[in-house]
Amino acid sequence: MFVALEYDVVPNFVERRAPFRDAHLAHVRAARDRGEIVMAGAVGEPPDGALLIFKVADPATVHAFADADPYVLEQLVTGRRVRRWHVVVSAER
Repeated sequence: MFVALEYDVVPNFVERRAPFRDAHLAHVRAARDRGEIVMAGAVGEPPDGALLIFKVADPATVHAFADADPYVLEQLVTGRRVRRWHVVVSAER
């Protein structure tokens, strides 16, 4: 199943994330390397949130990812939603 993880973030996110960005990206890449994350990135201009798309068997995996995310631990994330994404059209076959 696909699951979307949506983050709301603090004001001045781009500047405030700098000290934690490398750790966050390492966390994201590890999940990608395990085959969990399909894509991820900041949204908005300037960024006011983030969207991470997972392909997992259980949404608990996504909750565990977020609980351990340096951006969450450092309180840069002000809100988060984990939602099943019912894909209708995809390039995957």
